[in-house]
Amino acid sequence: MAFGPVNGPDPVVRAAAEARQLQLTKPAGALGRLEQLANWVAACQGVCPPRQFERARIVVFAGDHGVARHGVSAYPSEVTAQMVGNFLNGGAAVNVLARLADATVRVEDIAVDGDTAPEISRHKVRRSSGSIDREDALTEAEVQTALAAGAAIADEEIDSGADLLIAGDMGIGNTTPATVLIAALTDTEPVVAVGRGTGVDDAGWIRKTAAIRDAMWRARPVIKDPVALLRTASGADLAAMAGFLARAAARRTPVILDGVVVTAAALIADQLAVGAREWWIAGHRSSEPSHTIALKRLELEPLVEMNMRLGEGSGAVTALPILRAAIATLSEMATFADAGVSTADATEPAGA
Repeated sequence: MAFGPVNGPDPVVRAAAEARQLQLTKPAGALGRLEQLANWVAACQGVCPPRQFERARIVVFAGDHGVARHGVSAYPSEVTAQMVGNFLNGGAAVNVLARLADATVRVEDIAVDGDTAPEISRHKVRRSSGSIDREDALTEAEVQTALAAGAAIADEEIDSGADLLIAGDMGIGNTTPATVLIAALTDTEPVVAVGRGTGVDDAGWIRKTAAIRDAMWRARPVIKDPVALLRTASGADLAAMAGFLARAAARRTPVILDGVVVTAAALIADQLAVGAREWWIAGHRSSEPSHTIALKRLELEPLVEMNMRLGEGSGAVTALPILRAAIATLSEMATFADAGVSTADATEPAGA
């Protein structure tokens, strides 16, 4: 599946937002990063002042990974399917946080190693992905199917009115392929990039590091080909996320990135659709070491740092109220002229 270069948010509208910031009843720059975020949203929407998000949507991409059978996670693979049920019942962290942030959650089974409800498995590519330390994650046909699935999911959401998207992940073992992608693309040694994932002990960390080292060795010949890299060293869920992020950018829809797994997919998406990163902000910084490495490559600064490492989209949706606050300040604050407040260089109230 082909993705072309992506044009960035509207620079003319961004300039208009920057000019409006100077007219609001505050010293210039006094709201710090909130001002930058509001200007970005205005540019994404192509209108100033920006509109508050009316349909923020979280899509959780679920998939199992063959490498989980080799002791790289603190939890068994069965947890993936069990957590999918928890999402559907509204009991997971992302569900709770989404309700608070006025967002909704959709779950998609991309590669769960088992049967799930028909309504969430329409885009299913396969059961589990290959164990990337010793075999390819996907076939060529499967990686294309996964990319197309992610793009189709983005289209479905945007066509039904979503004006902000968040990708979330659920899959035991998924930080292993995520770390492989990040370390391979940034030429980082495995021991620097490997984290504890779901909380593995020292022996598990050693096994995980060895699996990542072996997968990176297998990925080295295809490092310059993003689709081949996905086929070799990712998983159907990560490939679908990459397609989702690339298509969202092409459809001019802003995205809040979550943690290490989603950001690994974003690295690939920005290669598939050059310029896509201009449509993303980083919701948070995961405690996984490779997440910081990926954010640095994408030149994204996270909104919050809470030592979170859950996934699901939980870090991104935690940051959503900050983005809503930024929009509200730019769109709802009075200007100096409206309020009759003197500006810094005025001797009389503005508009007098």
